[in-house]
Amino acid sequence: MTTLAEQDRLWIRRYHPRPDAAARLVCLPHAGGSASFYRPVSAGLPASVDVLALQYPGRQDRRNEPCAESIAELADHVTSVLLPWTDRPLVFFGHSMGATLGFEVARRLESDHGVVLRALVASARRAPSCHRDEAFHLRDDDGLLAEMRQLSGTDAAILENEELVRMALPAIRADYRAAETYVYTPGPDLTCPVVALVGDDDPKVTVEEARAWERHTDGPFEFHEFKGGHFYLTAHQQQVLDVLAAQAART
Repeated sequence: MTTLAEQDRLWIRRYHPRPDAAARLVCLPHAGGSASFYRPVSAGLPASVDVLALQYPGRQDRRNEPCAESIAELADHVTSVLLPWTDRPLVFFGHSMGATLGFEVARRLESDHGVVLRALVASARRAPSCHRDEAFHLRDDDGLLAEMRQLSGTDAAILENEELVRMALPAIRADYRAAETYVYTPGPDLTCPVVALVGDDDPKVTVEEARAWERHTDGPFEFHEFKGGHFYLTAHQQQVLDVLAAQAART
């Protein structure tokens, strides 16, 4: 049986532990992404915010574990992992697939455990009720890599390294499958604030699809549009950090 310490070791990366912080920010990676993507977020936020970056199975130090088959399966696991960390107010920051996952975990925490987030920050992802028919996970390896290059979310040098690509592709494909087969199930809206962030030239989500996150909360809604594509946040790091710090400081 997995202990809490072992569970945390597998799932959670705390690059700058702040045990006395007033709030916690939980970072949920994009499809094919890992916890290390959020190291700059952890470094850039004030000492009042303890940053927990999630590491999904099937990548990096967890590459020998099977990937989750669906968003629902992953959300069930993440909910269980985060329950011991709910002694402080939580803010979720999910990018792309991570935004959908954050929404589903927030629903579970609120409906099943009475835990309401301080805020859900959804980045570069259409609202759960906005469906697109996508099947990039069914492409061959070259087709999937072409999609990744278009989104510019992975260092070009990594994409040219055949050994690294071969190691990463199973997790990337599994994440794409989970994200693309996700089906929103209507149910109670969240009561926490929701903040949507989007790049104005993102091929994966339109401004209108991002604004539709407002439909999924009975609480306050904010919308921030940036210049850029799917990974707009790398060029607007300080502005994104400002948004996250403001949400963590909510009362």
